[in-house]
Order: sequence, then structure tokens, then C-alpha cells
Amino acid sequence: FLLHPRVRKGFLTPTRLGLGLAFATLAVGGTAEAVRAQKANFDLASWWMPAKVGRLVFDTAVTPHWLDTGDRFWYAWETSKGRSFYLVDPVKKTKVPVFDNAAMAAMLTEITRNPYEALHLPIRTIRFVKNDSAIEFEVQVSKDADINGAQTVTVVQEETGNQRRGGAGQGQGQQGGSSAEPAAAPGTTKTLYFVYDLATRKLTLPATYTPEIKKPRWASVSPDQKTIVFAKNSNLYMMDAENYAKAVKKGDDATIVETQLTTDGEEHYGYARRLTDADRDQEGQREQVVATGNQKNRRVPPIQINWSRDSKKFSVVRRDQRKVGDLWVINSLSQPRPTLETYKYAMPGEVNVDQSEIEVFDIASKARVKVKADRFKDQTLQIANARQSASARDLDRLEAEWLANGSDKLYFTRVSRDMKKMDICLANPSTGDVKTLIEERLNVYMETKPLQLINNGQELIHWSERDGWGHYYLYDGDGKLKNPITAGEFVAENISWVDEKARVIYLEAEGREPAEDPYFTHTYRVSLDGSGMKVLDRGPGSHAAQTGDSGKYFVDTYSMVNSAPQSALFDQSGARVMELESTDVSALLDAGYKYPEQIKVKADDGITDLYGVMYKPFDFDPAKKYPIVAYVYPGPQTESVTKTFTPKQPNVALAQLGFIVVEVGNRGGNPHRSKWYHSFGYGNLRDYGLADKKAAIEQLARKHSFIDIERVGIYGHSGGGFMSTAAMLVYPDFFKVAVSSSGNHENNIYNRRWSEMHHGVKEITDKDGKVTFEYSIDKNSELAKNLKGHLMLATGDMDDNVHPGNTLRLADALIKANKRFDMVVLPGIRHPYAADTEYFFWVRAEYFAKHLIGAADRGADIVEINREREQTGTKGRAAAGQAQGQGRRRP
Repeated sequence: FLLHPRVRKGFLTPTRLGLGLAFATLAVGGTAEAVRAQKANFDLASWWMPAKVGRLVFDTAVTPHWLDTGDRFWYAWETSKGRSFYLVDPVKKTKVPVFDNAAMAAMLTEITRNPYEALHLPIRTIRFVKNDSAIEFEVQVSKDADINGAQTVTVVQEETGNQRRGGAGQGQGQQGGSSAEPAAAPGTTKTLYFVYDLATRKLTLPATYTPEIKKPRWASVSPDQKTIVFAKNSNLYMMDAENYAKAVKKGDDATIVETQLTTDGEEHYGYARRLTDADRDQEGQREQVVATGNQKNRRVPPIQINWSRDSKKFSVVRRDQRKVGDLWVINSLSQPRPTLETYKYAMPGEVNVDQSEIEVFDIASKARVKVKADRFKDQTLQIANARQSASARDLDRLEAEWLANGSDKLYFTRVSRDMKKMDICLANPSTGDVKTLIEERLNVYMETKPLQLINNGQELIHWSERDGWGHYYLYDGDGKLKNPITAGEFVAENISWVDEKARVIYLEAEGREPAEDPYFTHTYRVSLDGSGMKVLDRGPGSHAAQTGDSGKYFVDTYSMVNSAPQSALFDQSGARVMELESTDVSALLDAGYKYPEQIKVKADDGITDLYGVMYKPFDFDPAKKYPIVAYVYPGPQTESVTKTFTPKQPNVALAQLGFIVVEVGNRGGNPHRSKWYHSFGYGNLRDYGLADKKAAIEQLARKHSFIDIERVGIYGHSGGGFMSTAAMLVYPDFFKVAVSSSGNHENNIYNRRWSEMHHGVKEITDKDGKVTFEYSIDKNSELAKNLKGHLMLATGDMDDNVHPGNTLRLADALIKANKRFDMVVLPGIRHPYAADTEYFFWVRAEYFAKHLIGAADRGADIVEINREREQTGTKGRAAAGQAQGQGRRRP
């Protein structure tokens, strides 16, 4: 009687779930063990938190750093045996250590008089110097350390904030937890600069050393290094190399000569780059946010400067935000009083949105020309640029450059507000005149990829979705189509190299290899006439290629969720030159790690294939029934389904409490499949992915007896927060528990570009030719009356992306509908939860454990966090590490 669907629907409400299951198990007899004989395993979950996994597995990908001479490159590789540096010569097919770790430890110990060993070298990165015959690196020692020798360092003033140190390789994304060493307190250490000769294998501490001048954040440097552009008081300024050197070394020296280029810059219509969260943290501006990035009479970063390759001109996209509406968040943690942060934020359908214009500046004459780009109302303009290959080795000097070689051609794209119209344009930088080369039109929004030139613009390589798939097309310099380069039911992705002489391009693509997951990426070679397309890195898995400066070789790292990553060196023909590294997972497996499973189900239409991943508890018992929790992010700009080896992620730990955790795609959720798939949710941005999530879980439950279809949870952040709540409201009898963090529940107050792009905005032209835009979208709050299960909402109170108003409006609707729900507000936190990530993981985990497993209240302390941290007080090392540089606005 209790299991009859109609009775169950009326009787087994979430508040009666425990009682109902108890009666149900008695009614069917003999199945109590299979249904409820499990407890939330908090201890097992704590063992598989990302920080602990980081002590079991280290580097997972080779990051090559190509040298100035030849095709050689170096890379660092860390395992449980420490970090080593290797030098690879593709021509000779050799891989040798840059230095012997044991010998290096002995030499460093002798010079610094600090003990080191091969497993624990203090070297984080290196830089090749002296025509690649030697390396330099830095070591931090105590400020009062008595070293064997002396070194005088010429101090160079650096900008406040995080500066790159040591050239290429800094911050290269090492995966190991042990690599992250606690930062020393300011002023307690000094830096020693060492030189190691590769031929003699001798380490020296130069008596005098002048560190390379770090490019300050405010400077945009021309390709010839002779002109530097920056912003001040909303306007553009420039200086020559001599004065730039003074500015870097001496700051505000009165003899520094600056030339003002503009006088009409003003707040919200100027030339200074708006500070991001990272900028504000690095600049130490934790209390006061300057919306435009301006600080009176101080040099600040300009809006992006795009240089002509001959350094004679530069261009900018200047945006007028003066009429855009203000939005606010409050920094409640600011001392001594909470402060108000105001910023510009255009919402969908509003009349006043950003207005773009392109300006070109001539260095010699100081003249400014406005490009005549007007065509669509509220259009978006973007300059087509390239990154100079020579600077790829030195990220500090990376600048945007025009595509053409000289200063007589400026290419740019022009996109209508509804993103259904896009033009590729060519501007004359001297007159501002514009020629439209290529027009793209579609009845849904369009994606774009960078334009490529052949022979300085005699031919163009353009990417389009015109046939329902993303492909490259070859045009002549006047915009006449010559031929498709790629074609078929797959998506061509980024171009990594163009060989103009051989008329061949190298690119990434997805979905072309039969019988493979369509999201697996491969590298291909194809001729410009469209012939001879060939995969260069065969084998199942998702491949990530990094191509050398000459284009002759690339390093390929490939993996799947259920296999360890491997890195190998290939040549441009696809021949495997040599193996490089395989990630060491022995400690991980010894500790009990089990790979997740790849899954494949049908969408709600019964036709479309959906791909996903299933995580099980490591103490999994197939005789038991487990609740299922779906992690969701609906896209459409991405689909959060893991495709590569990623053991350091929260779903691994969440499953250990006693859940089957799944990630699975949905129609409308990924740009890496057909345009039909990607744009499936166009016009229905609230509900489009829900039926597929429900259908996927139902199929998995039919296939696997260990999944309890009566205990379904769902969670997600941002778009996933929006989707998880929508699931509870659209299918209230299926989804029983949701944790929804920072969701854009009210897309009518989310950011204009994302909402209008993916949902659609209607362009209306009246009889007088006046163009207006209409926007309407379904909201979660409209379905608040449908809530039946347990819902937790969360938001950071300083979220300037998905404003807290999204969550508060939903909360208001739930209150008015007389619904119970839970809510967490994280003080001082923006859209990424940063310092509170671990805290919120356990809040979410306990919520699911309570309502899907029946775990008891655990009291005030989150013991799993407390026992991992040293309880040393607010001045202790653990506390300091938590507060430092993690995105929270601290008093």
C-alpha cells in the first residue's frame, strides 16, 4: 500500500521521508539492509579532500618552455620524490636532467649554509640565460642568514602587488599539495640569485646582481620596446624607454618626462582598465574599490592596447558606460565602518548599455583617428589581434598586436546586440574608413574564434557555424570565399600553428574520431584547400597540445577520468618522437583511490547521446542502495562534466559520505558539439536542461540496482545554483534535496551580455526606423509555490557577478509562498567562494547527509576542518594562510 505511486506521492513527503522508508522496508520485508543500513561516512570523505589528495599525486601535465636556440625546451616535473628539471632536445631525441638534484643540494648547502637535500630543493623555477648555456634561479633565505660569500643586489622598484619572478615557468600550475609552501612574513627573508653553468656544472653566487626589470602592471610596451603607454586620471599617457627605465627604478622621479595623449577621458568613459578582484587584492585595495581603476595622479593599467607590429601606431576599444545603471554591494567587514561599493552593471533588456568605439593613435604625430565602425545599434567591437611568438617565453612582455605586419591594416569584428549578426571588417588606420569583408548571419547567437591571416592578409582564415558545426573557411583578402578548410559533423577548435609555405594548418578538434566521446580533443593537420585532414595524436582520451615556436614539435598530454595522464613529444607529421612523463598514481591507488566511471545515457528525447561521469564511495557495496546526487552546470558556454584525470575535486570527496555522485551533460550545454545541441535552450533558459538531468538519473537507476531513485539530490554553483533550484521547482516530486549556491535565479537582473546571448533578446524596429530591444525570461521565483523538498540557498554578500539580489528575490518568493528553506550568507565573499570553499563543502555535504541519509545534527564544529588546521590562534601560520590572497575582503 505504501509503495503505490499515488499513495507515495501524498504520504512520503520530505518531512515524512524517514518514517515512510521505515514502514516501506517493513512492508516489503527483508530489504532493510539494502535500503537504510548505511551512515554518512564523514571520516572517509575527509581523507579525500583536495588538499590531502595533493599529497598523493603531484604533476599531471608537462608544461614545455621553449628555448631561444633551436627546438629544445625544459620542463619541471614533481612526484613524491621531489621536483626535477629536464632539458629535451627533439632533434637528438634526448631528455636529460638540467642538473643533478643531489649535487645541487650539496652546492646550495655549502653556499647558503642552510641544509638541503635532493628531495627538498628550494628551486621553484629556472630561466635559461647566456645563449642557453646557463640557468638562473632564486632562493629565499632568512634575512639575517650568514652565507658563504656576499652578493650585492641592485634594488629595482617594483609595483605593489604580485610580480612575476624568474621568467618563464613562474606559476606554471604544479599540481602537488606539497609545492605550496607557507609564505614568509614580509621583511623576514632575502633573495639570493644563483647562476649554474650547464657545461662545467658549477654553481656560483655572483658578487653583484641586477634582477631583470619587471614590467610594471601599468605599462603597455611597444614591440620595439621604445614606447610605453599607460593611464592616469582616466586619460592615456606615453613615455620613451629612457624615462620608462627611470619610472621603474625611481617611481615618481621629477625628471621623468610623460606625454599626455588624451584630455577627454572621464570616469566610465576613459582609458583606464577597471580593476578586477585580483587587481584589487594585488594592489592591496581591500577596503575601497575604484570602479574605473583610476587613482588620481597615479599610473594605472590602461584599457587593452593593441600595437601595430612596426610600433608606429596602437589602437584601443573605448567603452562608454556613463549611462549604464549602477549596482552596489556592501563590504560589511570593512573597518571601522561598512563601505558601499558601486559599479556599472548593464542588465538584459535595458536601454542604456555599453557603447563601443575604436580609436587609433599615431606615435609620431600623437594624432587620434576614430574608426567609422557604426552599423548595428548597441554593437560590440573587438580588435583582431595576435600574440607575438617571441614573447611567448616571457609573459611579462606579452602584448597584443595587430594581425597585419605593418600599420596600414586594422582588422576587427563587429557584433550586433542580439548576436545574430557578425561582420569581419578591415579599417584604414589613417582615415578610419571601414570595409566589410565577411558577413555572418544566424537566427540564434553566434560564437566566434580569432581571425587568421595568410601572407599578411592576402588570404583570411575565418571560423563559422554556418552549416551547423564550427568550421574554418579560406577567403581571399577581399572577403571572397575560396573553400572550406574543415567540414563534417565535428567541431574545429583553436589553431595552434599555420605553415604558410606548406599551406597547412594545425588545429584542435572534437567529435571527429569514431566511437570516441565527442568531447575528447585531438590535434589535426589539414591543408588550406581542405584536403588531407589527419589526426596527429591518436588514442582515446582528451589531448592537450602545446606547440613550439617553430611549429615542428608539440608536447601532448592526454588522459581520461579513469586513467592517469601521459605526456609525449610529437613532430608535425604526427610521429611520436619520445615519451616524456606518466603521472605517478601509485600512492593514490595505494591509499584506496578508485577511478570514476564514464557513463553514457540518452537525453529525454530518447535520441541524443549524453555523456557523464559516476563517482562511487571507495567502500562501495553493490548490495546496498545509495542516494544519488547530481552536480550540475547547464552551460551554455560550457558543460561541467569532467573528461580528464582530476582526483583533486569535491565530487570525489562528496561520494565518500555514501552517495552516488554523477555529472552528466544536457542538450544546450556545450559549444563543442553541434550548433543544434549548443543552442537547444535558446529562448527557454530556465527549463531547457532539466528533463535531460531527470531522464539520465532514471536511466542510471534502471541500470544499477544500487541507486535509490527515491533519494535524489542536486547541487551546483552560479548557473548550477540556478539549475538545481529550478529542478526542485519544476520536478518537485523527483528531486528531493538541493544546495544552490550563488545562482542567477532571476536572469532578468543578471549581466546583460550572457543573458541576452543565451536566452535571446528581440530587436524591434518601428515605422520610423527606431531600434529597441525587448527581453522576457522565466524566473525561479515564479515557481516558488512548487517547492516540496529541502532547499538550501547560499550567496556571498559581495558577489558583484551574480548579485545577491538573485538569491534574495527567490528567498522573498519562498517566504511569500509559506515555504521552509535554508539559507547561508558568506560575509565578504564574491562569486568564487575562495577562502570559504572548504567550509561550504562541508555545509553542503552535511545538508545532503542529513536529508538523504538521515545523519544526525553534528553540533557547531566542523571537526574535519578543525583537526586539519593548527589551533594556534589568529596569529598562527594556519590562520595567516587562510586570510592571505584568497579573495575575501578582510578588515
